[in-house]
Amino acid sequence: MIYLPVLGALALGVGTIIQKTILNKRKIDIKLYQTIEFLAIVGAMLPFIYFFWGFNSEAFELKNIFILVLVIGFSIIANLFVFYSMKWEKVTRLEPAKILEPLFTVLLAIVFSFFFSEMFERELHVIIPTIIAVGALLFANVRKHHLRFNKYMIAAVLGSFFFALELVLSKLILNFYSPMTFYLFRCVGILAFSLIFFKHKFSNVDKKSAWLVGILGFVWVTYRVFVYYGYLMLGVTFTTLLILLGPVFVYLFAWIFLKEKINWRNIIASVVIVASVLYVVLG
Repeated sequence: MIYLPVLGALALGVGTIIQKTILNKRKIDIKLYQTIEFLAIVGAMLPFIYFFWGFNSEAFELKNIFILVLVIGFSIIANLFVFYSMKWEKVTRLEPAKILEPLFTVLLAIVFSFFFSEMFERELHVIIPTIIAVGALLFANVRKHHLRFNKYMIAAVLGSFFFALELVLSKLILNFYSPMTFYLFRCVGILAFSLIFFKHKFSNVDKKSAWLVGILGFVWVTYRVFVYYGYLMLGVTFTTLLILLGPVFVYLFAWIFLKEKINWRNIIASVVIVASVLYVVLG
């Protein structure tokens, strides 16, 4: 089970690069992009949902439906903020803001643990290495010029917060679904909202972009479903630590495919992250 979040981290790295490639080089509005991306995600799940479909009656209790609606709403907000920032800013410049997502997730999980102690762990031997790993990423990415927040960086920070919030809220109702079913409900909700409220010109989507988005749909399904399995089997904080391997893959893929520079700070941060993961796994 521990390998699933690691594979999820790999999917996160691949997905980030593909997403940036589409947003950066293709003339696609972010609202249109959100629609076609979630159309691709839902389409990617359809061949598998028959085998992984599952939920129980508690999922349809009013309070749990309300939580699901909140998850969908916060996901829509988070995606729009992130798409906006990625369309106009370099991946490596946005990393300090994206790094805040796991930090927000851990902090929110600690807060929620005081109210839902049976769902969120508070083991220091997991929390401390996770915070150290996040600190290493911040050390690697924050520069003086990063402290001058522009609107794209602020959008990325807000996106990270809302993604963390929806992930922690998801834990409250995840036990009532199979991870694939829960992700399908979440993405269908986002897709329905996008189709109803956003104007679309699908003719603006060229064939290459359509193929890339189709591939991205499978990548995001892999990432999120593995994260949800991690939350169920390993806990929120430990899964978050494993997903921190994602930025390591982002550095590597951005260097290989986007020709963005990787420096000694990135290398040190990668070593610290891997060491933190090994400490918890082997400790």
